[in-house]
Amino acid sequence: MSMVEEPLYPIAVLIDELKNDDIQLRLNSIRRLSTIARALGEERTRKELIPFLSENNDDDDEVLLAMAEELGVFIPYVGGVEHARVLLSPLETLCTVEETCVRDKAVDSLCRVGSQMRENDLVDSFVPLVKRLAAGEWFTARVSSCGLFHISYPSAPEMLKTELRSIYSQLCQDDMPMVRRSAASNLGKFAATVEYAHLKSEIMQIFDNLTQDDQDTVRLLAVEGCAALGKLLEPQDCIGHILPVIVSFSQDKSWRVRYMVANQLYELCEAVGPEPTRKVTKFSRILSPELVSQHILHVLRNCHQILRNMSALLWLQLSWEWLLSLERMQLLSSFFNISFSFEGEFPDVRLNVISKLDQVNQVIGIDLLSQSLLPAIVELAEDRHWRVRLAIIEYIPLLASQLGVGFFDDKLGALCMQWLQDKVYSIRDAAANNLKRLAEEFGRDWAMEHIIPQVLDMATTSHYLCRNASKDRVANIKFNVAKVLQSFVSIVDKSVVEATIRPCLVELSEDPDVDVRYFATQGLQSINH
Repeated sequence: MSMVEEPLYPIAVLIDELKNDDIQLRLNSIRRLSTIARALGEERTRKELIPFLSENNDDDDEVLLAMAEELGVFIPYVGGVEHARVLLSPLETLCTVEETCVRDKAVDSLCRVGSQMRENDLVDSFVPLVKRLAAGEWFTARVSSCGLFHISYPSAPEMLKTELRSIYSQLCQDDMPMVRRSAASNLGKFAATVEYAHLKSEIMQIFDNLTQDDQDTVRLLAVEGCAALGKLLEPQDCIGHILPVIVSFSQDKSWRVRYMVANQLYELCEAVGPEPTRKVTKFSRILSPELVSQHILHVLRNCHQILRNMSALLWLQLSWEWLLSLERMQLLSSFFNISFSFEGEFPDVRLNVISKLDQVNQVIGIDLLSQSLLPAIVELAEDRHWRVRLAIIEYIPLLASQLGVGFFDDKLGALCMQWLQDKVYSIRDAAANNLKRLAEEFGRDWAMEHIIPQVLDMATTSHYLCRNASKDRVANIKFNVAKVLQSFVSIVDKSVVEATIRPCLVELSEDPDVDVRYFATQGLQSINH
């Protein structure tokens, strides 16, 4: 290949890989975007790479999520803030996809990019993007737009600010509940950028409309808005506007809204100030353990349906003394089993419970955790939502350290190996890191006996996602082998490097695949240095 043709190759390789049927190959390519951009240079990145990504029609959520994340930190690779606007196009496209986590990450990246853009670029490029999304035919675009107004509003001229406030008001009255939920959720951030006169009039009118929405999922998000808006208003305005809404919400026909008021009680008290709340402190301090025991426990025994739908762990705010009773411990165990078995449309309940496992263990002890909750944890390890499986993996080392090696090997060891063959790349990646942390926890001898033999067996499996051999027919496997070998150079004996690692890397450096050759060459360079 000539010197003129060589620089053209990286973009051609990327295009080829992003059209490959192998999802892991596509995902690896996206995660190497910064490397590719450095090879292309800033100008070619702007003129070739970014337009290509804007037109990319990959339909895999993992790939799109990785792309949305990468583009959020891509300003240095396109030439700095003066060229940041070129990143808006691919992120705008990602804001319209069906998967919620992709859209959320795209909005987050747009906020990161927009917060660094020059004021004139915000007005010329970012505000039109927000308006296009807000007027989108598909609700996904309108949902995403709600999270961008707080970035675009401060730099807009007066007439444009008026238009943006009007557009946001329309979003709060959208026919689709999902759009109204997003508008309610982001109202506090938008309101924080709006001038006080407009806050008292237009924004509070928008808020009042949301508090009367016929969907309880919209109203409960408006509860959070009470606290956010209350902190922006002057005390007297807060009492006049917010306090009546709180009182109304506390009597709402939906238990979810009433529960949200209780869960947000401290923040709501902070919002309206000390006088109306008579200097109330956090809810956990208002009720003594005795009152909780007398008036709440017997209700909870008969409210399993409510427990099934709780997304917050309110009991964690209660005192240790109250939790020590065996009867109450059994109730807590029942609560967690119910929460884990919740099969609603969204995995948020289970994710919230998993995120509190360390606190659960501190309160109820490892014995009760292993006896009553471990079966539910094992079930969640195979949950159909990959984010739930990922959350479980992240807490395995914590469980392992407290369960002990014997119990772990008996109950959880097989799961940890099973995750290495998961169809989702993020799960496999987390599972590999999990084994590393477990080896650090249980020691070298344990790893040699329980991990290494099973990993070596996978090298001969028929599934390419599990194999890891230098002579494999799949290029993706070979360049990963090269990367692993490079990491071994600094930690193994020099004789092993020369006898085993160098010859293997030399062979790989002559592979037909460009990526295999690249990583093998990198490995050889690390040996020579």
